[in-house]
Amino acid sequence: MDVSTKRRTSGKAAIAAVPGLSARATETLSGRVRRGDLLAEACPSREVLKHVTSRWGVLVLMALEARSHRFAELRRAVQGVSERMLAQTLQWLEGDGLVQRIVHDVVPPHVEYRLTPLGRAGAQRVRGLADWIELNLPKVQAFQAQRALVDTVQRTAQSRARVHRLR
Repeated sequence: MDVSTKRRTSGKAAIAAVPGLSARATETLSGRVRRGDLLAEACPSREVLKHVTSRWGVLVLMALEARSHRFAELRRAVQGVSERMLAQTLQWLEGDGLVQRIVHDVVPPHVEYRLTPLGRAGAQRVRGLADWIELNLPKVQAFQAQRALVDTVQRTAQSRARVHRLR
């Protein structure tokens, strides 16, 4: 071990020995960014997170989980997505290595989309999130309805208070 390595190692050991400082606090920003720290503004994982968890990204991954699809089939499967948004979402997911675009050399052109092994793993994760949402949707809707009622009552009370002050 050369002198500079020994100094760096002993410096880290000295910092790690300070009570109250975690290993994370002593880690360099570039090290955290390389590893992936979604809470850090400069984290490159955020772009992938945006692509995978976007409204259409989740639905496209789930639709492709069962089988490969042609563009028009996929658009029918993911109801409500525009042609432009589907094309953009597929480009993002393909660029991240989650979707494979397969072009068949026939006339008319025939293009299919399917999940890569990495995409299949991601689809399983977002499927878990979608399943959780579906299972808990009645609770969420009950909360939303209660919240809307409370907001309406508060707005009505505020309106009455304003009218009363104006009299």
